[in-house]
Amino acid sequence: MQSPVLSREEELHWLALRLVPGLGARTSGKLLDRFRTPQAIFRASRTELEAAGVSGSVAQSIASGTTFEDAVAQQEKMAEAGAVAVTLSDPRYPQRLREIFDPPLVLFARGRVELLQAISLAVVGTRRPTPYGLAVAERLSSDLAHAGLTIVSGMARGIDSAAHKGALAIGGDTVAVLGCGADVIYPSENRKLAADLAVKGLIISEFPMGAVAFPQNFPIRNRIIAGMSVGVLVVEGAQYSGSAITARLAMEQGREVFAVPGNITSKLSWAPNLLIKQGARLVQDWNDVVAELPVESRRHLIDRGRQRILGEPGETGEAGQASLLTGAGPELSSTARRVLEILPVDASVHLDDLIEKVEDTSTSELIATLFELEMLGLVKQMPGKNFVKVW
Repeated sequence: MQSPVLSREEELHWLALRLVPGLGARTSGKLLDRFRTPQAIFRASRTELEAAGVSGSVAQSIASGTTFEDAVAQQEKMAEAGAVAVTLSDPRYPQRLREIFDPPLVLFARGRVELLQAISLAVVGTRRPTPYGLAVAERLSSDLAHAGLTIVSGMARGIDSAAHKGALAIGGDTVAVLGCGADVIYPSENRKLAADLAVKGLIISEFPMGAVAFPQNFPIRNRIIAGMSVGVLVVEGAQYSGSAITARLAMEQGREVFAVPGNITSKLSWAPNLLIKQGARLVQDWNDVVAELPVESRRHLIDRGRQRILGEPGETGEAGQASLLTGAGPELSSTARRVLEILPVDASVHLDDLIEKVEDTSTSELIATLFELEMLGLVKQMPGKNFVKVW
C-alpha cells in the first residue's frame, strides 16, 4: 500500500485511468488486480489488456494514452478548488467502501480527508420532506453526531441537507457524497452549506471535477453513501425513491438498515414503513441506532467520547478536537463523575435510588446529568427509569 501523498506523475496515471471512456469501476479493479499499478496498465499492450477482459475500444483508449491531457486538466481544477485525489490504494481510502463489489477508483475530496476513516452512518430521505421529516432528520443527525458518529448524506435538498445541518449545528462531523464534481454546487441553494462542509466537514465525489449533476449519477453515488457507512437510516421516502435504493444497496452490502416510522396515510412513509416490515430497525431516538452497531464500533465511540470528555490521550488530529458537547472538550462535572462511580456495568439502578445516593444534588440537576451522560454514550437508560453504565 502506497503513501497517502502521490507524486504528480502517479496521480496523473490514476486520473488518466479514471477518465478512460467506457471503463467502469469494476473493470478498473480487475485491471489493478492483474497489473498492480495504473502505470503498468498504461504500459500494457492492447493484446494484454484484451486478455484481461477489456473490450477492444477501451483497450485502444488505454493503449493510446489519450486521457492524459484530460488528467492534467483535472489536476489544475483540483488545485483551484483545494481538492485532493484519494485513490483505491491510498491508506486514507475508506476500508468499508473498499470492500464493496465495485469501489470507485478515485475519490475527489475537499475538506477534512481524515473523516474518511471515521465510523459513519448514512442518513437519507426524500427531497420533498414533511415538516416532521425535516425535524426528525435534523434532530437524529445532531444526536448521532453528538454520540461520535460521522453523518454521511448526499447534500440534496430536503432530508440530506437537514442531516448535514443537524451534524454541523453541534460541531459534529459530516460527509457529503455528490452526484457531480466535488467543485460543483448542486443544488445551487446549498452554496452556504457546501462552503461549511468544505471547511468543517468533507465533500467527496467519484465524478471528475466539473462534472454536471446528471440524473443517472445519483443512483451510482448512492452505493458510496451506503458502502462507506456502518448503516443507513431512512427518514422519509416514496416506494421507488433514491433513499429506498440506498437502503437496498446497504442490505446487499451487508450494512444495517434503520428507518423512522411515518404516518401510514403519507406516500413519503412508504419506504421507511416497508423497510421496517422487511426487518429494518425501527428508530425512535439516537440510541436505537447506536445499540445496533457492531460491538467494535460501539466500543470505539465510547472510548472516543471518554477520551474527549476526560482529556485522556489517544485522540489526535482535527477529528479529535471536536467535543461531543460544545466544542473544546470540557471536563465532566463533579455530579457526572459521582454518577459514573455509583452506576455499575452489570446491573441497573433506579432513578429514585440514584437521587438518594448522589447527595447534595437536586432532582432536576441529576436528570440533566444523566441525559448528558447518555448523549455521551457513557450511560444507558433502561425501561422503568433505570440506568446502567455503558461498558
